[in-house]
Amino acid sequence: MDGKRVRVGACLFVGDMDRMARFYRDVLGLHTDWAGGNFAEFETAGGPTTLFMYSRREFAKAIDQAYRPPRGINQSFEIALWLPEYADVDREYERLSELGVSFPCGAPVTFDFGIRNFYVADPEGNLLEIGSMNAGESGLGE
Repeated sequence: MDGKRVRVGACLFVGDMDRMARFYRDVLGLHTDWAGGNFAEFETAGGPTTLFMYSRREFAKAIDQAYRPPRGINQSFEIALWLPEYADVDREYERLSELGVSFPCGAPVTFDFGIRNFYVADPEGNLLEIGSMNAGESGLGE
């Protein structure tokens, strides 16, 4: 397999499709044509089906396993949403703050290795890193 020619998609198995699809669409602002059902896909700069979700209950049935919903903050993975510049990170933090979104690690931080980010917990406890690797004209982190 030639990795440079492979498109990667990430799937979230979710318990409440309606709540989760609406959060990613209405709160985070990701584009989707989802109008209900057990599957939703979201378009990002990487193209369609870069991020999608599927009913955890339906997936458990498909693989003939017991349904075991997770609890609390998911500590096994994160989804990184990369913005063009540090200033975009700060604007998104302010926008999401006004919507009452949960920030388990607090306000944006600039690390000495060049990333400025913050974390959001979605309604089912999945961590989303919202960040940038580009200080741009803002001078943040210098």
